[in-house]
Amino acid sequence: MNYNNDLFVPTYGRSGAPMVSGKGCTLVDGNGKEYLDFVSGIAVNALGYGDAGLEKALMDQGKKLLHGSNLWLSDTQMALAAKLIETSFADRIFFCNSGTEANEAAIKFARKWASKKKSSKTAILSFFDGFHGRTYGAMTATAQKKFHDGFHPLPQGYFYAPFNDIEGTKAMLELADFAAVIVEPIQGEGGVNVATPEFMKFLREYTTAHDIALIFDEIQCGMGRTGTLWAYEQLGVTPDILTSAKPIGGGLPLGAVLVKEEIALCLAPGDHGTTFGGNPLACALGKVVLDRVSDKEMLDHVTKMGEYLRAELVKTCAEFDEVESVLGMGLLVGLRFKEDPKKIIEKAFEKGLLIVKAGRNTVRFIPALIITEKEIDQAIAILKDILA
Repeated sequence: MNYNNDLFVPTYGRSGAPMVSGKGCTLVDGNGKEYLDFVSGIAVNALGYGDAGLEKALMDQGKKLLHGSNLWLSDTQMALAAKLIETSFADRIFFCNSGTEANEAAIKFARKWASKKKSSKTAILSFFDGFHGRTYGAMTATAQKKFHDGFHPLPQGYFYAPFNDIEGTKAMLELADFAAVIVEPIQGEGGVNVATPEFMKFLREYTTAHDIALIFDEIQCGMGRTGTLWAYEQLGVTPDILTSAKPIGGGLPLGAVLVKEEIALCLAPGDHGTTFGGNPLACALGKVVLDRVSDKEMLDHVTKMGEYLRAELVKTCAEFDEVESVLGMGLLVGLRFKEDPKKIIEKAFEKGLLIVKAGRNTVRFIPALIITEKEIDQAIAILKDILA
């Protein structure tokens, strides 16, 4: 097989044999080499590879209907929407195709709602080291210069504040008339930085007092990854809008905006839309995933494995000087190094361990939620071998 990345626009620095199959938490490439996967499609494959429930839903729905249209109702879409509402604060759901689309929709919804309060309420506040996507609105809300370089002019009306800094955030909120604040409860791409309950409580109280929509981006940290179905449950703060994607489609493109009734009812037919969003096949898989990851036994397993993984990484921290700290919640875990860990990630790949970099010299561990202690031990052994 000819392994040729030159066929593609160079937005990914890919090399090596293509991945061709997987089972559980293991991926296999075209040469038959196996990899222990602690990336899980960048937090997409919550149930690992080859899950029997997903395969059955894929076959069953694949024989019925792959695509209809959002001009008509879909039975699988209704089932998934009802389950999302049942298991969250939301009153209404909007389906799309990805996380960046979910954030674009959330920003539009918030601005439409805010405009009915006061026409000047248009500003959007986000936080340094956050990541919200790569389309123009979501990219502009991503307060990291490296994602903006070469793509100016950016949309107007976006402001940035320091994450977990109440006074700094309050000062920014006084500079304009805001429609929304968008925040990740755990900044995944930015370095696995966890929001403090005090900071999130401040955001909730301030936004409520000033008629500002509070948007939680749980695209990476939601859907069971922290040990509760939604990360906001552990922070004691409920948003007005929540965006979800990554694992929600069971491996197919799917995003969702969970929204309160007051905001949802500001929208009318034609205000927003999507051709493929919430297609019957993705929603059929999504219902399987949501049923599984909202199960108490699964969430208890995530909590237990997350605690075990962090404890083993803390031991690694104590053993090797180049490791600085361990961060995260549940199975969204960061290992922060004093220097760029790029070579460590490359060596891990050579040794059959898949891990991925995040901001601030951090390595992300985001395995499937079905990961076992034995597999965690294998990953830690490979990591320690590299560091030694």
